[in-house]
Amino acid sequence: MKGFDPKFRDFPDYILKITKEIWEDRGLGARMKDYYHPEVVVRTPWGISVGEPAMTAATMATVVEFPDRELLGEDVIWSGDPEAGMLSSHRIYSRATHGGSGLFGAATRRPIGIYALADCYAKDGQISDEWLIRDNGGLVRQIGEEPRDWALRKVEQGMRAFTADQDRAGPYSGRGNEHALGQRLAELLERLMAAEFSIIPEAWDRAAELHYPGGVEGHGWRDADRAWLGLRAAFPSAEFTVHHVIGREDPMMAPRAAVRWSLDGLHDGWGAFGAPSGARVHVMGITQAEFGPWGLRREWTLWDETAIWMQIHAGGAA
Repeated sequence: MKGFDPKFRDFPDYILKITKEIWEDRGLGARMKDYYHPEVVVRTPWGISVGEPAMTAATMATVVEFPDRELLGEDVIWSGDPEAGMLSSHRIYSRATHGGSGLFGAATRRPIGIYALADCYAKDGQISDEWLIRDNGGLVRQIGEEPRDWALRKVEQGMRAFTADQDRAGPYSGRGNEHALGQRLAELLERLMAAEFSIIPEAWDRAAELHYPGGVEGHGWRDADRAWLGLRAAFPSAEFTVHHVIGREDPMMAPRAAVRWSLDGLHDGWGAFGAPSGARVHVMGITQAEFGPWGLRREWTLWDETAIWMQIHAGGAA
């Protein structure tokens, strides 16, 4: 761990511990400056920000709205080395109470539990590039609203989602590693996006455990088909791009992989997002998977329904 504080035994330990230090232990001053580069680039489906001060401000606003939030790091799938820098794909289950007013409206006092997936590039002890997706569709539903309606209100208030033309180059230019499981997961996603849904009973465990946007949890081929078909059917002509691929095998861990990807194109089909609107849409996605003797046995995939609905409302007739 050259360039990192010796209190971190390895890269996953670094990612898990700094997340707790910042969010739960309230390290929002010096800790943020320690762990985030002054010019860090952070991309979410809701927009892009540059610089540690913007990250600190956004973090404080979220803590006000969800003051008892716990970030339970389930896994860190990573690639790279300390000299070139390392990229983590971090899976987090967050639970909290909507106890303060903020971006999600007046406090409802309702409990929420959602997944987030974050790809972070770190070198010399600091994160300088990040891609973050939270299950905001699931969060909105748990506080009593529908993502479509919530997104329309935000568009009317002037909020806009992240699109590819807003992006800017950060310091990380890697593509991951060449591990066979990462390549396998990327291939499976590419075949799904080529409308080869027959790959699901061929490659997914018949009892696969599944986690999808909107707080959807499922098992088996039918639930995987429903989620992926619903997405692709909504954007049948959109271009699918794989941006980053990691595969890993570690002691006491299932063989696993992480892929960051995107869809860019028109909302020109009937699917998970209602009547075709013709709106141009960018979908930021991350998928993590574990593999077993009967195929893909656990899957976590996130895209942000609220950001997709914002783009449909802003650019189409819906």
